[in-house]
Amino acid sequence: MDFVLEGPVLEGSVVRLEPLSHRHAEDLAAAAEENRSSYGFTWVPKATEVEGYIDAQLARATDGKLAPYAQVDRISGRAVGATAYWDPRLWPTGEGLCAIEVGFTWLAASAQGTGTNTEAKYLLFRHAFEGWGVARVDLKTDARNARCRAAIEGVGARFEGVLRNWSRSWAPGEDGLLRDSAIFSITAAEWPDCRTRLEQRIARVLERR
Repeated sequence: MDFVLEGPVLEGSVVRLEPLSHRHAEDLAAAAEENRSSYGFTWVPKATEVEGYIDAQLARATDGKLAPYAQVDRISGRAVGATAYWDPRLWPTGEGLCAIEVGFTWLAASAQGTGTNTEAKYLLFRHAFEGWGVARVDLKTDARNARCRAAIEGVGARFEGVLRNWSRSWAPGEDGLLRDSAIFSITAAEWPDCRTRLEQRIARVLERR
């Protein structure tokens, strides 16, 4: 049976990941217009671009390349950012998912440092390893993005190297140029220890609330 990339609702204590739709547009427009200073290497739509951004993500989903999510704050009920599964890769037999990437991630400034990213990654990783049975989860970012690289390592992913001129640059003023991409991963063998560390981090967040 062919694998179909569909992301279910993923429930946490801090954040709920809901399949992205236009009902999230108003919240995401507000989230995107908070302090944008942390988006130097990440393309985040402006308020006027959110509808088109959602259309583009849903088109990728229709093509089976992406399962986009809105990150919804559990206290306010408002969407505070987005993330996605993408680039699904099947086992050599063609049956079942071998690997998946987590990407297209951004958060409103007010949601950064709140535990939202940690729990969102935990939910995505857990479903990938324990629901789909993948062998690895990939993450990547602009090699110059020290803040994002630290965040990726902070959720337990291992740095594998830099692929030069690997993908489109999203940095301001670099339209049409390629960027070097820093590649990270978590393997199935590493997931149990990673899961424990993430659950401990989430517990500390909840203690402070």
